Amino acid sequence: MNFNFSEEEEAVKGLAEQILDESTSFDRLREIDKDAAGPGFDQNLWSALAEANLIGLPLSEDNGGQGFSYMALCLLLEQAGRNLAPIPLIESVVYTALPIEKFGRDSLKKDLLSKVISGEAILTPAFFEVGDPALSRKARTRVKVDNEGFKISGQKVCVPYASAATKILVSASSDAGLGLFLVDPNASGVTLEQQETTAHERQFVMTLDDVSVSADDVLAAPGRGEEIFDWLEPRVATALAAMAVGVAGEGLRQTAEYTSERKQFGRAIGSFQGVSLRSADAYIDVEAMRSTMWQAAWRLDNGDSAVKQAAIAKYWACMGGHRVSHTCQHLHGGIGADIDYPIHRHFLRLKHIAMTLGGANEQLAALGARIASEARSGMAPGAIIG
Repeated sequence: MNFNFSEEEEAVKGLAEQILDESTSFDRLREIDKDAAGPGFDQNLWSALAEANLIGLPLSEDNGGQGFSYMALCLLLEQAGRNLAPIPLIESVVYTALPIEKFGRDSLKKDLLSKVISGEAILTPAFFEVGDPALSRKARTRVKVDNEGFKISGQKVCVPYASAATKILVSASSDAGLGLFLVDPNASGVTLEQQETTAHERQFVMTLDDVSVSADDVLAAPGRGEEIFDWLEPRVATALAAMAVGVAGEGLRQTAEYTSERKQFGRAIGSFQGVSLRSADAYIDVEAMRSTMWQAAWRLDNGDSAVKQAAIAKYWACMGGHRVSHTCQHLHGGIGADIDYPIHRHFLRLKHIAMTLGGANEQLAALGARIASEARSGMAPGAIIG
């Protein structure tokens, strides 16, 4: 079996590494944070990725994209995580552009996808509500039929980059089921209130009060949204896992560099047995995170639903990321807890990823429920494991 990346995937990895390494730094991250009037992400970096045809990486050539594998996108996301890149990559591409391409009408694809690929349009999801970190199939936000389309009322939380978005993909329910609707953040009845977040990401509470949505902006009428969420969830979980691999791997690299230079009692602290053991454990965690993410991405590329594999990858992103981030902080000593020191950003980003789409316990519960369901249906043990 050939475990090598394709030439295209290797090229993506190298190009992404070059652009992101040259464009991101700790000082640049702080500059983005302090620009309260800005969009909350690095527009110059976003434009550079668009010029390199990296934003449209997994989108089909028919829609102006590259038509590359999901694995290629995960390699890009890994590099974005490694550099803590402040860009709406998962939001614009995974949460929104991919389901629009898969389930949207041709007119919707024509209107939006080319603008996303060129970097002109930012898309973002509004799926989460208070007390529910998962992609809920029963949103408390309600939608009702209107003469000219639909009207939506409710509240969403943790809506990333909402103030800079061209369209926001909102989930809302009616008696017929879940629907998905593209909403203009400047539309009448929409209110945005900025939230404080753990990882410095610009997020908002989005309140909708009888917001009108035309038929042209409906991705899924009520009753069709569940199908899209079933398709989308493993892709988002795998994308988050890919980003976590980059964040954790780079944090560990920086920690190894620090412990090889920091001296106590006349020798580098990296030579102490306790430090070496913790570093080795963290390395194993990063590699487990990487291999489970690759497994999920490979399954998606080969037509598998990858629901179990994505849950496993997300579990490792949560648990492995937690252990690695704490190791990195502890081995840096007191400076590891300094919020003005770079390693702290890796800790915060891994916490943010772990809390998105449900943490380790939620992944285990979902995985256990699926395995039990498959066992009750008489599926062979090998199929359950695979």
